[in-house]
Amino acid sequence: MFGGKIRKGKRGKAVGAGMVRAGLGGVNTTIALETGRQPLHQQDGKHYIKPLQHMLTGFSNFDPATEKKLACHPDLPAFAVKWAYSQKNKENCAQQATGDLVIIAFYYLLRVGEYTTKTRRKKKTRTRQFRVKDVTFFKKDSSGELVAMPTDASEEEVMSADAATMRISNQKNGHAGACVHHEAIKGAADGCPVRALGRRVLHIQKNTANREAFLCSYWDDVGRGDVTDSNIRYAVKFAAAALKYPERGIPIDRIDTHSLRSGGACALAVSGYKEMEIMKMGRWAPKSTSFMEYIQQQLSTFSKGMSTAMSQVARFTNMEGTVENEDLRAATIF
Repeated sequence: MFGGKIRKGKRGKAVGAGMVRAGLGGVNTTIALETGRQPLHQQDGKHYIKPLQHMLTGFSNFDPATEKKLACHPDLPAFAVKWAYSQKNKENCAQQATGDLVIIAFYYLLRVGEYTTKTRRKKKTRTRQFRVKDVTFFKKDSSGELVAMPTDASEEEVMSADAATMRISNQKNGHAGACVHHEAIKGAADGCPVRALGRRVLHIQKNTANREAFLCSYWDDVGRGDVTDSNIRYAVKFAAAALKYPERGIPIDRIDTHSLRSGGACALAVSGYKEMEIMKMGRWAPKSTSFMEYIQQQLSTFSKGMSTAMSQVARFTNMEGTVENEDLRAATIF
C-alpha cells in the first residue's frame, strides 16, 4: 500500500519505479536505525523481500523508456555567450553571467549544480558550487612555463591569462581538491572559457571582497542575484532554436542543461581524445559505467566509413559450423 501511494505521486501524477524504490529505502533505513532490523529486506540484507521485488518490477514494466538528452554542438555555447554580450544585452548583467557560465560549463564539462543555484530541489547533495577562490589563472613566463597569477592580479592581467584551473571542492564522483585545467583559445574573446572565467571573477571582485562568493553570482541595479538552473535551461533552448537545431534532427525538448556536459564530452571524443583523458576532464570515476552514455553513439562521426569498411571484408568461415554438433547437456554432472 505504501509503495502504491508513492507511485500515485503528490499531485496525482505517477512517479517512476526509481522514486518508489527510493521511498522504500528511506523507510527501511529509518526503521533500521530505530530497531536494528531491516524488515523490507531478505536475510542477506541486500535484496528486498519477494513481494516488493515483484511490485517494483511491475512498476518498471509500465514506466516509459528513459529518454536521454542530446549533446549540443560547440556552436551553441558560442552563440549563447555572443548573444549575452550583444548590444541588446549591453547592461544585462544576469544575461552576461548566464552566457559566460554556458561557455564555461561546455568546455569544463560541468554539472549544472556545480555552477548554478537550485530553484526547486532543496535536498542537500555532495556537489558544491564553484567559488571565486576555486579559480586560478596562469601566465606563461619567458621560458614558456605556466606560472600561477596572484589573487590581486589586475584586470588586464586576468583578461590576458594563458590558462585557468578550476579546483573541485567537493562533487558527485570526484575527489576534493581535483583540478580541471584549460588553456586559452587563441584569437577567441567571447567564446574562450578562460576569458569567460576572467569576466566572471572580475565582475564579482568589483562588487565584493568575499572570495567564497559563487561564480554564478552577479550584481546589477537591483542588487545581488544568482544564475539558476532555469536560467541556463532557457538560454540553452533559446540558442538551440536560434541555431535551428530541429533542422539538424535535434528537437528542442531533447536539449537541456545536461546537453552542455554531454556536448563537451562528445566534442573531445570527435577531436580524437582518449577515453581516460575525457574521463579526467569530466571527473568521472575510473570505473564509471555511466561515462559512455555521454559519448552518444548517434553522432554520425563515429560511424563514418564503417559501411564501406564492412563491405570490403572477404567472406569468412564460421568455425563453430565446421564442428560436429554434440549435446553436451547429457555429459554434464550436477
